[in-house]
Amino acid sequence: MGIRFILMVNKQGQTRLAQYYEYLTLEERRALEGEIVRKCLARNEQQCSFVEHRNYKIVYRRYASLFFLVGVDNEENELAILEFIHLLVETMDRHFGNVCELDIMFHLEKAHFMLEEMVMNGCIVETSKANILSPIQLMDKAS
Repeated sequence: MGIRFILMVNKQGQTRLAQYYEYLTLEERRALEGEIVRKCLARNEQQCSFVEHRNYKIVYRRYASLFFLVGVDNEENELAILEFIHLLVETMDRHFGNVCELDIMFHLEKAHFMLEEMVMNGCIVETSKANILSPIQLMDKAS
């Protein structure tokens, strides 16, 4: 398993979306998120987007007011994860039209559904934006 967790966090450090692919208790999740968010938000734009924390490698990227943080195994390719983050943002942009923090907050189930279409059990299984969005578009038509 490569990806351990995916977090979307605003500039104030509030978690807007969290998806875990390994079991952690709520207390462990809260502590881990707090540590990682503080560490990543304290970095400036001239520093690289990779941070090692505990037994994870954190790959993150900032888009507007949101930080996308992905925790992976130490053997995982950082550049591939950066590409995955970019694909996730492009997919959300295509669906929401220039995705922002409010889109995530008000359509949390759609954001989770997109992640579930892209990642299964910590492995990236789908990279086609059309294939990721087609089930969501079908649900939108039905409702």
